[in-house]
Amino acid sequence: MELTAVVTGAARGIGRSVVEQLRAKGYRVVAVDVSPAVEELAEAGRVVPMVADVTGEATPGDVIGRATAEFGRLDLLVNNAARFLRRPILATSDADFDALFALNVRPVFRFVKAALPALTETRGCIVNTASISGLIGVPNQSVYAMTKGAIVQLTRQLAIEYAGRGVRVNAVAPGAVDTAFMDEAREADPDPAASLAATLANHPIGRMSTPGEVARAIVFLAAPESGGITGTILSVDGGYVAR
Repeated sequence: MELTAVVTGAARGIGRSVVEQLRAKGYRVVAVDVSPAVEELAEAGRVVPMVADVTGEATPGDVIGRATAEFGRLDLLVNNAARFLRRPILATSDADFDALFALNVRPVFRFVKAALPALTETRGCIVNTASISGLIGVPNQSVYAMTKGAIVQLTRQLAIEYAGRGVRVNAVAPGAVDTAFMDEAREADPDPAASLAATLANHPIGRMSTPGEVARAIVFLAAPESGGITGTILSVDGGYVAR
């Protein structure tokens, strides 16, 4: 039986690696991103790229509809699209707050609602990308941490709500990940070198995780062999939260 997945934020970093790893395991994938770079993942009959803004009102329904129309079923939803913000709270505007929740939280809620009927039919699963910032206090990430804390709690609540209907819901909580996403955030810092040194000092293994490592955790949680795991927030953080 061939399984079908939808992955958001799929053009680069963690999301791209998730698509590649799922494809290697035989999944059919609808890969979604606002960047046209997602089209590089196209593979006839296997990977369908969709250039779409996850914040769009019609996007969740369009994406889930495309997956079921193309492949006849949906087994996995990976909610990965998000934006990072490192900023002291007094320097964070109402517009910053609204924009971050509009991307990091609302689309997850709406994609889940769009996908659950199909996932209930297949007894499928959802894996959300949260963050260690949603689990512990991290300086200058108040609003970002709020968005990821929301994802953590949504994951737990959905796991309980849908356990009886056979749908598993889990999340990964990465620490710093070596992606362009992180590079861009660091370059916006007044002292990028000091920012990098501080980041590495907080990770006992002395380095950032790779996108592939986080993606492997997502694929593990999604696997049928992980059928006993739901409501779990799996940290991929080089020991950050264990300090």
